[in-house]
Order: sequence, then structure tokens, then C-alpha cells
Amino acid sequence: MSFQWRAAEAGDIGFARQLTCTNMLPYHLRHDLLWQDEAFDLAWIIRQNWIICHHDQALGFVSLSRDARALYIRELQIAEAFRGQGAGTWAIGQVWSMVRLERRPALRLTVFRDNPARGLYERLGLRVVGEDECFLRMQRDADA
Repeated sequence: MSFQWRAAEAGDIGFARQLTCTNMLPYHLRHDLLWQDEAFDLAWIIRQNWIICHHDQALGFVSLSRDARALYIRELQIAEAFRGQGAGTWAIGQVWSMVRLERRPALRLTVFRDNPARGLYERLGLRVVGEDECFLRMQRDADA
């Protein structure tokens, strides 16, 4: 399957919010965390967001932020119907290319400790560098 991405537009926030809520609500409930649409919307506004597509169909998105230490994947959401078809691997590859192009020291993300996506991240070279009660902080260094 071939993928592309495009810069998110203002009208994409509803798609992204609903997809994230659908995908992440079970984790929020299991870890006794509150889901807030308002918090998602605020974060969306201040991040760089990319819609992942197959032809013209949106199937997921990536939300990014940066600082001097790293490029951060804040959200990587793929619709359930498209999981296991390479979209996540492709998206992380695109973000890794950005890390290299921008000469960032690392790629970082946070994942629920019980999220099976952790296996994907580890296969793509990210390693656990910290943890707390519900989350793992993962990183891939640019010079590795």
C-alpha cells in the first residue's frame, strides 16, 4: 500500500480528535486518565500536524513538536482498519527523515506502557529511556 501525507488544515481537527479519542480512550480509562477534547484542540493548534493518506483517503495523522534536544512525535494515530499495513512504519520513516534533515539530535515519543505500538517503535530503533506509572519515554538518537 502506498502512503502520502499532507499538511493538516483547520478542517482536519475533527477527524484527528475523533480518531485519537477512539484509539486512546481505552488506555485513558484503563489508566484512570481523563480525556479532554479541549486539551486535544489546544495541543493541535501549537503543533505541526500531517494527515496520512492512501490516495485521497485520510487514514491517520502525525502531530509533531520540536526543541533543541529532539523532534517529538506527540501523536501518531492510524485508523484501526489500516493498522498492520505499513502506515505507522511509513510515517515514522518520514519523521526520521525530518530529524536527519533538520539535524535534530534525536527522535522522541511517549507511549502507554501497555500499547502494542511499543513493538513497532522498538523495531524502528527507539529505545525506552524513561518511564512512569503509565507511560514509557522512547528515543532514537540521530547518531546511532
